[in-house]
Amino acid sequence: MTFIVAEIGINHNGDLKIAKKLIDLAVVAGCDAVKFQKRTVEKVYSSDVLNSSRDSPWGTTTRQQKLGLEFSLNNYKIIDSYCKKKKIPWFVSCWDVDSQIKMRKFNLKYNKVASAMLIHKKLLHEIAKEKKHTFISTGMSTIKQISDAIKIFKSYSCPFELMHSHSAYPMTPNEANLKVIETLQNKFKCNVGYSGHETGSYLICVTAVVLGAKSIERHITLDRAMYGSDQAASLEGPGLFRMVKDIRNLDKIMGDGIKQIWDSEKPAMKKLRENLI
Repeated sequence: MTFIVAEIGINHNGDLKIAKKLIDLAVVAGCDAVKFQKRTVEKVYSSDVLNSSRDSPWGTTTRQQKLGLEFSLNNYKIIDSYCKKKKIPWFVSCWDVDSQIKMRKFNLKYNKVASAMLIHKKLLHEIAKEKKHTFISTGMSTIKQISDAIKIFKSYSCPFELMHSHSAYPMTPNEANLKVIETLQNKFKCNVGYSGHETGSYLICVTAVVLGAKSIERHITLDRAMYGSDQAASLEGPGLFRMVKDIRNLDKIMGDGIKQIWDSEKPAMKKLRENLI
């Protein structure tokens, strides 16, 4: 069955009430997990970037905006408790080593490498040595960069799954290039999923499953008009419900590839072939 991840990311806008509503949305839709993002802002961004002007609900600098979007460890304790109550796994994509180390206290089942961090070798080593199943996004990356990352995970015998992705928010459909899913499968002999950042329709995600994606990650939001760079590339509730339903149906339709005669065919076989034998 396709593993479906509802990417909350930073679409909670630093508000636990919004985060809980998004978790509820994922649970009702039938997703397999929810995912967040965690950064140590001062380590991920330069001082010049953090001190640059940027209007947001939290102030007039990029620093204020980035800090406003981050959950603290105490916030994540509440998230952890809430997800356990709702019986849905959660995990995070950490953007720096300090964040990865701090999040270990929650003993999460999965890890995630964001496309932006694919070449951050120190972080990759820190993640891989945990030996947890890791989803590795491959947006804005070359085959050589992907190969180098895989070598690190294999060196720790860490289970991993690549995710075909495009790092524009939102992505235009004509750049989805879903045939890369097969390219990555053939090149690296591993499971490959799809992490989507397109607007509106979930058709691309469903098509990715047809082409062999073993997992689907899609940003979700309460309202695409909310503040935030990822909101426009996210699915609202109705779209999420339809996507999950269609993928679950597709899992059944695709079958196992083993040719067989179904019991439901046997009456017709008896009727139409009995005089031919």
